[in-house]
Amino acid sequence: MATQARHKEPPTPSPQLVEMAWDPITRIVGSLGIYTKLDFQQRKVVECHSTSSIFRGYSLFMQGKDPRDSHFITSRICGICGDNHATCSVYTQNMAYGVRPPALGEWILNLGEAAEYMFDHNIFQENLVAVDYCEQMVRETNPGVLEMAEKTEAPHADVHGYRTIADIMRACNPFSGALYLEGLQMSRLTREKFCLMEGRHVHPSTLYPGGVGTAGTIQVFTDYLVRLMKYVEWMKKMVPLHDDLFNFFYQAMPGYEKVGQRRILLGCWGSFQDPDVCDYDYRTMDEWGRAMFVTPGIVVDGKLVTTSLIDINLGLRILLGSSYYEDWENERTFVDRDPLGNPIDKHHPWNQTTIPKPQKRDFKGNYSWVMSPRWYDGRDYLALDTGGGPLARLWVTALAGLVDLGGYIKATGESVKIRLPKTATKPEVEFEWKIPQWSNAIERNRARTYFQAYATAAALHFIDKALAEIRAGHTKTWNEFSVPKEAIGCGFHEAVRGVLSHHMVIENGKIANYHPYPPTPWNASVRDIYGTPGPYEDAVQGTPIFEENGPDSFKGIDILRTVRSFDPCLPCGVHMYLGEGKELQVMHSPTFGRS
Repeated sequence: MATQARHKEPPTPSPQLVEMAWDPITRIVGSLGIYTKLDFQQRKVVECHSTSSIFRGYSLFMQGKDPRDSHFITSRICGICGDNHATCSVYTQNMAYGVRPPALGEWILNLGEAAEYMFDHNIFQENLVAVDYCEQMVRETNPGVLEMAEKTEAPHADVHGYRTIADIMRACNPFSGALYLEGLQMSRLTREKFCLMEGRHVHPSTLYPGGVGTAGTIQVFTDYLVRLMKYVEWMKKMVPLHDDLFNFFYQAMPGYEKVGQRRILLGCWGSFQDPDVCDYDYRTMDEWGRAMFVTPGIVVDGKLVTTSLIDINLGLRILLGSSYYEDWENERTFVDRDPLGNPIDKHHPWNQTTIPKPQKRDFKGNYSWVMSPRWYDGRDYLALDTGGGPLARLWVTALAGLVDLGGYIKATGESVKIRLPKTATKPEVEFEWKIPQWSNAIERNRARTYFQAYATAAALHFIDKALAEIRAGHTKTWNEFSVPKEAIGCGFHEAVRGVLSHHMVIENGKIANYHPYPPTPWNASVRDIYGTPGPYEDAVQGTPIFEENGPDSFKGIDILRTVRSFDPCLPCGVHMYLGEGKELQVMHSPTFGRS
């Protein structure tokens, strides 16, 4: 019998509790609702429930499809990280078909994904998260903190050009701040880089199992590099700038490290394949997983417990808990053993059957369409989170100490060193992300900036390798394959927000079962059958309130900073399904072209 995973217990409440909800949470995609009970006497969040009110159902309408269409279909799960789904699906198909792409095709795919990390992290950090720390927001929620910011010199003013912390905050103001507007310009450059590699953003047109359709030429990599070097220069300003801003909040509000803090339970499935090692064979998955340029692994209470993709795969469990589904215990088992003979659990994604059960929301029972993915370590069902993606990626990679990227990136066992070369107006620099004391809101946000620099440095390495292939005359980007009648496959990748896996079962040449598990169901999961809250719930529950406003004008900024630090995006958590034999008809307006 598994023991219940440890988690934060709600503090003992005082008699005066106020119920408050933020539904939907703004500045994200999707219908995420956060429902809380607040104790304004103790200045804490006593209880939190995370909800999502939309059901979609990709796992249902993938059944019976041609598996070669799976990356095009699953790309449409999300209008933000669709290429991450396409990439993970391609990885899954490569395993099922037994095909290994040419090296140049793999470097092109890595360059596309690096551009996606740069794009998405940049636009989320500068145009969505930074608004929570901007002058307008701080003036409304913590005027005393803004007064202090006006008097606090920015330690790296000579690098980024902003004399005080308040000057940085003003530059983050939406629609008018200089940093806000610069972020929009940089997002355009990153999208252009992406399209050079993958054809179209955000639903790629040149990704296929067996490789890519992009023509790898000197010109296309030069066009990418021109844009990349502008981003390199941007990072040299933004990393020290965000360090100044985030460190100030610790300084201005002692105890602020408790905001969004939860037990260190981090998962990373790895990113950026090494074509010299990766053959997509399940039996060698540990070897090529550890060769990834972002290391897969799981960190529990600060300790790296595994870097094995096989262990990660075998430990996956999908629990229902407080979600609107029926259990599939009595349904058929698709996979009872993996290719190495290891037993596969009934609640593993390969065996999941989605049985929706709509019902009224009940916080004492079922209250969300998001299930509860967990990782079973043989004793506990762990509610892993992704730290918004970058925190888990950097933490695992640092502890593993496996990555050494041609002088650009070095994992040391306790940190990650990132070297960015000389650019037009700035000298070469080396940044070092050090493992922090906490998994909290500030450190999730800080890691997002450092990982932008990481993806930038990795892209420089990938261009070097791609150009070396071309100079050697290795210009092939795709290999032929055939679809077997019966096969299974799994793909592991990092979506922008964190862990992404796809599991597919092929029968009679068609998809019999398919389950994508992106970061959102991990982070937005609900209380499971053991009562363990999901990461959003756990991080918000017990968070202290530093906002100076009382109940009548309370904005909940510390709660919102906590949730947004995970980079939430609900389309990946729940899916749409109309049901067998039902038809949806949309009437189009002759004037506006849509209903």
